[in-house]
Amino acid sequence: MDVLTSIVGFIVALGILVFVHEYGHFWVAKRNGVKVIRFAVGFGKPIYSWHGKDGTEYVIGMIPLGGYVRMLDGRVDQVLESEQHLAFDKKSVWQRIAIVAAGPMANFVFAILLVFVVLLHGTPALKPVVGNITANSIAQKGGLQLRDEILQINEQKVISWQEVTYALAAAVGDEQLHLVVEREGRTHNIFIDSKGWQLEDGDLLSGLGIEPFRPNATLNVAFVDESAPAGKAGVQAGDKIVTINGKLITEWQDAVDIFTNSANQTLSLEVQRGNEIIGFELKPDNRPTEDGFSRGYVGIAPQSEPWPKGYVFTNQYDILPAVFGSFVKTWELIELTFSMIGKFITGSIGLDNLSGPIAIAQGAGVSAQSGFVYFISFMALISVNLGVINLLPLPVLDGGHLMYFIIELIRGKPVSERVQEMGFRFGAMALMMIMGIALFNDFARL
Repeated sequence: MDVLTSIVGFIVALGILVFVHEYGHFWVAKRNGVKVIRFAVGFGKPIYSWHGKDGTEYVIGMIPLGGYVRMLDGRVDQVLESEQHLAFDKKSVWQRIAIVAAGPMANFVFAILLVFVVLLHGTPALKPVVGNITANSIAQKGGLQLRDEILQINEQKVISWQEVTYALAAAVGDEQLHLVVEREGRTHNIFIDSKGWQLEDGDLLSGLGIEPFRPNATLNVAFVDESAPAGKAGVQAGDKIVTINGKLITEWQDAVDIFTNSANQTLSLEVQRGNEIIGFELKPDNRPTEDGFSRGYVGIAPQSEPWPKGYVFTNQYDILPAVFGSFVKTWELIELTFSMIGKFITGSIGLDNLSGPIAIAQGAGVSAQSGFVYFISFMALISVNLGVINLLPLPVLDGGHLMYFIIELIRGKPVSERVQEMGFRFGAMALMMIMGIALFNDFARL
């Protein structure tokens, strides 16, 4: 994956989402008559700053991992008598709640807009038909079969593999999965014992032992890397593999097995080109793999058989359904995020599945390379995550401030500064610990 694309995608996505979040605070603070001293996107040394006519300093910081809105506050500032009414701490508790809650709410509203664009534009989708099941896997033991089409997971209807993934994410940690599938024209209920279900490198399907259906590869070459052994030997796109070392090849996987197990060994290859049989000699390169081993590489890719009718479609909504669907799907993402956080806390999901900024950058890069609609889908997901995480009752987050304000409503007086200070220290330590685990996981996955 292009590292530069990941970095640029990460900066653009997070920069926009942080701006939206902080602008929520800023806009509501202004509407409630609070003086905003600084509006910053990014931390660290300012790259660029200017003063607006409203007296606010606007700053773009060097580190794009957050932002802040600094408001006039009598608890930390020397406030002139003439500006007492502009101070945040002088506003009613309901006004302070509105200002603090506006950040996460802005992220949710922005996610709704992004999801609306995605639904209106439409995205390519694959029918959730099972293509392979790992032997002795949870899915096989539960009775799932090849070519089963998944219609429903735990009462949630699904029409694509993307929707299957979201439904499975919501079910992680459950003791049982209830699937409704279509098999040879009839529906079947399948109950899978998922107590031993573990995420495989964050892949929900691999953990169950499922692979989506893909058309079989033919023996026809679709792509040739001209700098690799096959390209240098003269193999061309459109050639059909006939024999390798005199052995008749009937399936693409047979050719793959020979190539990968023959690094630095000379092979004789025969292909059909038009009505001719042409012979080549080539020596597969020795390429290292991610698991620390190596394999032979010749630099060709196969042409696949056509997709069956209806297996590939565009999941697209008209305007009114897209409006309704954007609210529904954003709410489902919010519920899913809270559910996943709860499962992290209870231990239903291991902390080794926690992801940090490096994983987000990789996701930004992949989605950016895949296309505009995938990138804004990714942004919608991260926007929801940003909003939900900021609502957690940790004193360094918006949720912690809201917790103090709710206590103030109940008690009729603010929480003491000493208690708040202790809370902020605890919250900062907890947040640093979580970020440390997330970063460790990110580096472990590289």
